[in-house]
Amino acid sequence: MTDEEKTDASHRSQMNGHFRWDGADLLIHLRISPRASRDQVAGLMGDRLKVSITAPPVDGKANAHLVKFIGKKFDVAKSLVTVVSGKSSRDKTVRITTPQVLPEIFLITPTTD
Repeated sequence: MTDEEKTDASHRSQMNGHFRWDGADLLIHLRISPRASRDQVAGLMGDRLKVSITAPPVDGKANAHLVKFIGKKFDVAKSLVTVVSGKSSRDKTVRITTPQVLPEIFLITPTTD
């Protein structure tokens, strides 16, 4: 198991659903869909939030685009958004340092019927 996988497993065990607070920071589990027609949050997929982005998954372009997209949504500089795990995977954990805005779409909870 790589250090990245250990970090991801550690974060998963401490999270309720797709996000959790770590002090003033917010950790979110995401499932990324690159090369989409537009950037958007598409809803929950299990314990992850699906995010579609237009960038291709080549040479870190998708991660850079994701960081910029998340930064805009949470009103923070892109330097305050970090891909904690899953840098080369569609399943990622992102840390947002002291988010200024909490978009409801990112904090949705699963419905029970």
